[in-house]
Amino acid sequence: MGSSCLEDLCFHINAKISSVKKCIQLRDIGEDESHKPVLHKIQNDMYLVHDLLDKMEIIVKQQEKLKDLLKEIQKTVERDQKEAEHVLGHIPPYLPKPTKSCITVPTGKQEGQNKAVEPRSAKKPAKETVVVKEVALITTEEFESVPAYMKGRITYDQINAVVQQINKAVVGKYKILYQPLKSMSAPVRNLYHRFMEEETKDTKGIFFFL
Repeated sequence: MGSSCLEDLCFHINAKISSVKKCIQLRDIGEDESHKPVLHKIQNDMYLVHDLLDKMEIIVKQQEKLKDLLKEIQKTVERDQKEAEHVLGHIPPYLPKPTKSCITVPTGKQEGQNKAVEPRSAKKPAKETVVVKEVALITTEEFESVPAYMKGRITYDQINAVVQQINKAVVGKYKILYQPLKSMSAPVRNLYHRFMEEETKDTKGIFFFL
């Protein structure tokens, strides 16, 4: 038997002897009435430590589950982002282009103010404008919701063309209404008077054309 094996054997035997001595000492201490309160306190502390370790183990498992869930959410977000970038780069050309929901028509008072010469030091007055609302173009989703028997009567592009003509007519009408009379030609002035006759208390604040 080599010297190293003999040393290991001696170390093992000594460790066992030391362990037996500690057990005998603890047994003797446990039988001593003066040490029992301390041993009970140590026992209770061991129970508390055991409970804390159990709770920590539960929390660690919950954190691991949360980490896995966050990884799944991250993968989903990255996938959705790639899909959104793909859709943004492949928008169908037949979709309607975004248009302004309303335009402003200058009034005669505003034109007069623009023509007036004011000192440079004076502040410019606030522009007076009239907001003319436009009818929004229909979207492809709205067109798809139209019953099939109606789709055969008119196309998507024809509907939006009509909407654009309506917006053009309304804007043209109110552009005339808010022009100064002095700048109007005879035909435009006739249209102005006709438009004014169409206005009633019921149409006040409403944009319309006939």
